[in-house]
Amino acid sequence: MTRAFVFPGQGSQAVGMGRELAEAFEVARLTFEEVDDALEQRLSRLMFEGPEADLTLTENAQPALMAVSLAVLRVLQQQGGVDLRTHATFVAGHSLGEYSALCAAGAFSLPDTARLLKLRGQSMQKAVPVGKGAMAALLGADLEQAQAIAADAAQGEVCAVANDNAAGQVVISGATEAIDRAIALAAERGLKRSVRLPVSAPFHCPLMQPAADAMAEALETVTINTPAVPVVANVTASAVSDPAEIRRLLVEQVTGMVRWRESVLYMKGQGVDSLVELGAGKVLAGLAKRIDKEVGAVSVGAPADVEAFLKTL
Repeated sequence: MTRAFVFPGQGSQAVGMGRELAEAFEVARLTFEEVDDALEQRLSRLMFEGPEADLTLTENAQPALMAVSLAVLRVLQQQGGVDLRTHATFVAGHSLGEYSALCAAGAFSLPDTARLLKLRGQSMQKAVPVGKGAMAALLGADLEQAQAIAADAAQGEVCAVANDNAAGQVVISGATEAIDRAIALAAERGLKRSVRLPVSAPFHCPLMQPAADAMAEALETVTINTPAVPVVANVTASAVSDPAEIRRLLVEQVTGMVRWRESVLYMKGQGVDSLVELGAGKVLAGLAKRIDKEVGAVSVGAPADVEAFLKTL
């Protein structure tokens, strides 16, 4: 079996995430404490107890999801001797999950990753005034259809494909009025349905340029090591290991499209037949089944998942 470890993005957060892991494994609890210390914030309490509205805030959800993913990895390392070099061919993550993947592979330290994601969340939130941007999932659309709808709906405003998640699940992002026009166009063109997403900002489109600028500045101050295994980058859907290239692609990622469908197909083309999703939720495992049924996927987030996965090694 040839594996890639993959890391979820925003939307997978839920109150209570990581709590069972912290209760069962000291290394998980210490991981959450390390993130709390780096941020000078009791983020773990927010993760375990809520309130949900505060956890959902982009600046909290991003480092929180990363913390759970890294806690799971450290438990696997401690309990089962999991080593990325031995047990994975690639790592990859969806949007903020790319930072989790880089941290898992040793490119970033955990404290640096937490601080970068806190800043990334804050910068993305500030980039566009509330109400001026929106996102929508075009269900039933393929990438080309979504790109055509976004282009026709723009009418001088920003409207772009943000996430190519799987065939039939493409997300667009941009100015609120343009997204409304795109939803109407999608209905006219016979798409199954379109859903406005409950997000606070229009991620992964050119409106995020102020956040990209902030991340470019922040990433210049942080050490990036060569990762233990190559990272499949969101914006290129191909493997990268060079620290300078990683830095450049993370800046592009803020405004660029998350090419998740292509990333999974790239990994399959390189011989990967199993994805191991580390962290909260099961979104990426679900998408894998829609992208290519030949690629197996398992989600590891709770103590029982850890036990089950380690038996497969």
